[in-house]
Amino acid sequence: MPIVQVHLLEGREEKDIKNMLLEVTEAISNSLHVEKERVRIIVNEVPSSHWGIAGVSKKEIDIDKVNKK
Repeated sequence: MPIVQVHLLEGREEKDIKNMLLEVTEAISNSLHVEKERVRIIVNEVPSSHWGIAGVSKKEIDIDKVNKK
C-alpha cells in the first residue's frame, strides 16, 4: 500500500486539494500498478510562519515583499 505525504503551505482552496488527491492517486496507481483503493495520501498544511527558506520564515519573506512595494 503506497503512502504519499504532501506538504503544502496552508491557504489553498479545498477544491484544489481534493483535485490534487485525485490526480496524485491516479499517478501513483498508474505508475506503481496498484489499485486506487490501496493508495493513501496524507496532506500536511503548514503555516507560513513554520515554513523556512534560507533561515527565514515564508511569512517574513511575504511581509518584506509587501513593504518593498
